[in-house]
Formats: sequence, structure tokens, C-alpha cells
Amino acid sequence: MPVYKNPILPGYHPDPSICRVGDTFYLVTSTFEYFPGVPIYKSRNLINWKLIGHCLTRDSQLPLQNCRVSGEIYAPTIRYHDGVFFMVTTNVTSKGNFIVHAKDPAGEWSEPAWVKQRGIDPSLLFEDGKVYFVSTGDCEGNRGIYVCEVNPFTGEMLTESVWISEGCGGRFPEAPHLYKIKDIYYLLLAEGGTEYGHMVTLQRSSSIYGPYESCPYNPILSHKDEESMDIVCTGHADIVEDPNGNWWLTALGVRTLSYDNSSIMLHNLGRETFLAPMNWREDGWPVVGNNGCFALAMEGDLPGRIEEVATGFTEYFNGKRWNLEFAHIRNPYMENYSLDSHHRSLHLKGTDIQLSTENGHPTFLGARQTAFEQSVKVTMIANGTEADMAAGLTAFYNNEHHYEIMVCRKSGKKCIAVRKQIYDFGAITKYQEIEEGKAINLKIEADKEYYRLSYQIGEQPYHLLDRGTTAALSTEITRRMTFTGTFFGMFAENTEAVFQLFELK
Repeated sequence: MPVYKNPILPGYHPDPSICRVGDTFYLVTSTFEYFPGVPIYKSRNLINWKLIGHCLTRDSQLPLQNCRVSGEIYAPTIRYHDGVFFMVTTNVTSKGNFIVHAKDPAGEWSEPAWVKQRGIDPSLLFEDGKVYFVSTGDCEGNRGIYVCEVNPFTGEMLTESVWISEGCGGRFPEAPHLYKIKDIYYLLLAEGGTEYGHMVTLQRSSSIYGPYESCPYNPILSHKDEESMDIVCTGHADIVEDPNGNWWLTALGVRTLSYDNSSIMLHNLGRETFLAPMNWREDGWPVVGNNGCFALAMEGDLPGRIEEVATGFTEYFNGKRWNLEFAHIRNPYMENYSLDSHHRSLHLKGTDIQLSTENGHPTFLGARQTAFEQSVKVTMIANGTEADMAAGLTAFYNNEHHYEIMVCRKSGKKCIAVRKQIYDFGAITKYQEIEEGKAINLKIEADKEYYRLSYQIGEQPYHLLDRGTTAALSTEITRRMTFTGTFFGMFAENTEAVFQLFELK
């Protein structure tokens, strides 16, 4: 039986939802304050995933002005029915739940159809000409799972919301997904909060409106009692049947940092997407993975052959658009971004909005860090004369936690510098004066302990300027509860910069 590696989508890919059309699987994840929103991947073997686009690509679909850190887009669900893809999610800092649709998942998706049912983590079930909308919420103090019928194209509620479950006893029952399997309705839930007590539970009923009985083997997936810290925080699941009749469960999980021969309860890559086979018992309840757990290496009767693919990517900026892996922090001001394919370059025009600006829209283009040991380098030119100019390469978690190696000015002199921001304290820790006008290579090398920030001029070897602890860019140490992960990004502040290469490997 084939052995595959978890996570199947490494780096910041939380709250996965999956569906199948023929022999092709489609998967989406949360994006919070990043733009574009809700990446959509496709695969034929459940292991090798290709990013084909995003569901939310226009400001009208995804207004992120004044969006707080880890706000905006929560927990999408993707479903397919009668030739149309539907994605439903929550804009937590705007109008709430909405649905978008498209016939081509790699193309443009519709404008949002807002649904008045409150709560978060919405999902859809299509059955016999009806469309059921399920979400978790609190109506007049009665917290739990609610369902109504909707028109998925307009968002109109066709029935009143009906409370159907309070969960299986864990705190914060959420992430509800309804399925009808062999005339039985199954209600899949996440409970315990999205931290170290996270788990997946299951209920079933002969009626969509209940009553629901809880699985006697709950939680069907959880690492909350595991001694190993290799994978923790597992939950928020979705299930799918492959063309061979095998069932699979995908869920988020966290790989923790470890060094000095011990695991520590910190993670910097964000919540990632994991996969496990799901088998059905004779009593109609499932067994997930290795007795309810994921492993970093798992066996499964996959629907297709695993392909060996290179990690990372290289962007030379010689096309009509940049790589789909790139993202902005909130809505970009597109007049500050331009491609010059003739000269193979990306031009960034920085403003006075900095990476540290709270709820800001800095000039930034970055990609997810997807491995503990990873490197990124850029080739750039920045010749600004502004005293507060800065442009270069950043390891960015949020506006209060990031490191930069950058070109800047100190006492009127052009310098290469390392800048660190931890909470509300920011400082240039090391700098080196350089000559004007030359292209510079900047590099960040990551491992489980440090980010190492280096530069190269001409044919000289790389020079290590400074390093910053990985722990300072970890979710657990942020001032507010956060749900994202680290990005490697190009940026500009109060100057124009030209980038000729971005290499992530």
C-alpha cells in the first residue's frame, strides 16, 4: 500500500474543505486578512495539489479595509452541484456569511450572495432539489448548530433557522458539515477550540433536523492526548469519497518546532492540511487514520500514483502575471505594483504604510513558508534617497512579528540592514554601508531555531548580517490570538524598488 507524507498542503493552509468532481478533487482553505482570498487547489491523487486560482480575487468580493489581524475570511466550504461550484464562507469583520459560485473553478467567481443566518463556518448540503445551509452560532443564548434552506445563487433564506445540535460535549462546537450517506445524515463537527484540545466529532440522524446521536467512539480524530508533539491541534475536518469507493478525511493540524532533542509547544508555519484514510465499521461509524490520529508518514489506498515534485518555486517576473502563490497583506493598491516582462522585473512603489502599520495595506508580495528548513532569496535594486526608505525581503508573521533584511538610509548613507519587530518594539539591529546603484542579493535561511539574514553584492560570497529566533514568529507568542503563518515577502516603504528574482526552495 502506498506511503504518503503529511501534511499534504504544508505551511499556512487551515480549515480545509474538499469535494470531488469525477476523478478530480478540489480543496480550499482559509485566508483571513490575506488577498486574494480562499485558494483553490486540484488533485487526482489527494497528495499532489496544484494551485489553480482563488475564489475571491476582487475588492468587491473581499473588502479588507481595517481588517484586524486574523480577521475577515474564516473557514470556507467547497461543494459541487449540477455543473456549478459553490464556495461558502464567513467575512467576520463585515456582513457575515456569504456564497460565491463559478462554473470554472480556475476562473472568476460571482459576487457574494449574503445569507442572513448568523454564525461562522458555514457549509452546504444539496439534496432532492433543496439546498441546506448549516453554520455554528448563538441565537438568543442558545449556542449550537443551525440549519436552514437557501437559494445558493441569491443567499435568500427559504426557511427559518432551526437548531439541530449542541455538539458532543466539547467546547466551541463548530465547523459543521452535513452529509447524507446511505440514507443517514452525518453531522461532522470540530470541538475543543482550535488549539491543543482540538478534535473532530461525529453525530448522525435519520432526519436532517435530528435528533442526532453522538458517535460512541468520539472524538474520531484528535491529538489532544498524544504524548508526541510532532502533530497537534488536529481538527476542523471534511470528508470525501474517491472514485474507488474509499473514504478520506482532511483536517488541519500543526507541526511544532523542536530542537535540543525536545519538542516545544510553538509553531511558526501556521495550521496545515493533513489527510487520513477513513474506513467504516459494521455499525456505520468510521475509523480515521491510525486509531484516530494522523502520522507524518501514512499508508493509504490512494486513487492515483504519487509524483515527486520540487518544493518551492522560482519567479523571474518575465510573464504577464506573477506566480499564483503570491499574496498581499489586505487589499493591494495595484498602482504600486507593476510587471516589466521585457526587463524581467517587478516594480514595487512603497508608501508611508509600513509592515508594522496596524491594519495596514503595505506594498508587499509574499509566499507561504512551507517547511521549517527553507531558504528564500531575491535580487533587487533600490536607489531611493528618502531618509525613511526601506525595501527588501521579510519573514513576516504579522505587523508585530517580522524580520527584514533590507536596503535603507542611515545618516544619509545607503545601507544593508536587519530590522526586527517584536510586539511594539522595532529596531535596526545590524547594518552595513554599501555603494550606490548596484543590484543586491538578499537571502533568508530558516531552520527550527533561527532565521538567518544575509546579503551578497556582485560576486562576493554571502555575508550573514544577523539572525532572529524562530520562536518570535510563532503563533503562541502573539499578543492577540492568531490563525495564520509565516510568509516570505518582498516589500517597499517610502521608495521604489525593482525585483528581478524571487527564489523559494
